[in-house]
Parts: sequence; structure tokens; C-alpha cells
Amino acid sequence: MSESRNQDEQNRSGVPVPRSDTGEVIGVRKGMFGAGNGGDTSGYGGLVRTVALPGAASRPYGGWFDEVADELEGALEEQDLLPENAIEKTVVDRGELTFHIAREHLARVARTLRDDPALRFELCTGVSGVHFPGDKGRELHAVYHLRSLTHGRLIRLEVSVPDEDPHLPSLVEVYPTNDWHEREAYDFFGLVFDGHPALTRIMMPDDWQGFPQRKDYPLGGIAVEYKGAQIPAPDQRRSYS
Repeated sequence: MSESRNQDEQNRSGVPVPRSDTGEVIGVRKGMFGAGNGGDTSGYGGLVRTVALPGAASRPYGGWFDEVADELEGALEEQDLLPENAIEKTVVDRGELTFHIAREHLARVARTLRDDPALRFELCTGVSGVHFPGDKGRELHAVYHLRSLTHGRLIRLEVSVPDEDPHLPSLVEVYPTNDWHEREAYDFFGLVFDGHPALTRIMMPDDWQGFPQRKDYPLGGIAVEYKGAQIPAPDQRRSYS
């Protein structure tokens, strides 16, 4: 089936077109929520699927994606930085362009994307944390969405770091709006943004132990009480499987 036909079907149905390859399989997930200790009460406990990250794309990427990639690579070369040292891979998936960036070059790449006249990605709408326990050596991912108001384009940057060394550069100096977003990613995922002006918890209490949105965070929690009636913590509720 041709790419254009795939795109037409996606536009008609509103459902993403399946990936053309299996990508990089990093694990197998069972049940609706991955719970393996009887905590999955969804009725989908027998569901089994692979967890796969999309693989690197090959040129041509299509549309304006090639123009952005060419300009970014050229701008980095002008700064005496080999593009292959900064850009670990380029992914085109579900109609989005993503550059996977080596963490030590993140700030320079972001500043280049912001300042280069042919790129002009002036706005970062935030950073999201993702935890893939099966992605050994790069379990924690930080995902940035950059928007060009000048050219009407949207791209993604993605940086991966290991659990045991969750440090990456802060982008607050490049994109000041990232201040609270980086604090949130630190609070929930434990990503440490070096150079942040005040990297403190933003949602959880200062003395909270652990990072609640990591996949290996215990399912249990604090029981909730309503006027004498008590709702057990999630890991104490009965299973319907």
C-alpha cells in the first residue's frame, strides 16, 4: 500500500496508520496497565503486546521535514559540531518529526533551532518525562515540543538518560517557559535538569520519597478517608480477574 494511500486512509478514519516497521522492541507488556500482581481490574489481564520505539527514518523524510533537517545539520556544521555527534537519530512517525539529541549537545541544538532564521522554533511548549524500564541504559526520556510561529511548524526533540545518571541540561535560558515544566518532570520522573534556577518539587511535598510517574513506582499508596468511610490504597483493592 503506497504512502499516499496510507495517509488518505488515516485522514478519513482519524486512526493513525500502522507503522511500516516493528521499530526497536524494548519489552513486552501484559494487561491493560502493565500490572502483574493482581492490581489490573480492567478485564484485560490477558492482553499481551510488545513495547516498541519507532526506528530511525531514512531520507527523504517528506515535505518540509527534509528542509528542517538540512538546515539544522548545516547550522551545526557551521559551529564546528558534526551533526552525527549531536543527532543520534531522526524519526518520522505518526506525521511527526523527532530529533533524538545527545544530552551534552541539547542546549546548543535548542539554541540553534530557536535562532537560525530558516528554522526559528521560538516556542517550547514544555518538556514531558517518559519512563521505559526496559530501555536499558536510557530508561528516562525527556520530550520537548518546539513550535515555529514564523514558519508554522512543529517538531519534537527527545533526549534519553539512564536511571543511574538522570542528568541533562536545563533549557530555561533558551526557553524561559520551561521553568515549571522542568520542575514537574523532575518531581514526577526524577529527571535532573542541570542549571535550572530552582529545581524543587512543584506538586509533591518536599520530603516525598520517589517519583510517582515512573513505571516501577509502587502501585500502593495512601488510603483515602471520606467522613468515616475509607477507600483502600490501590494495591489493597480487590481484583476482578
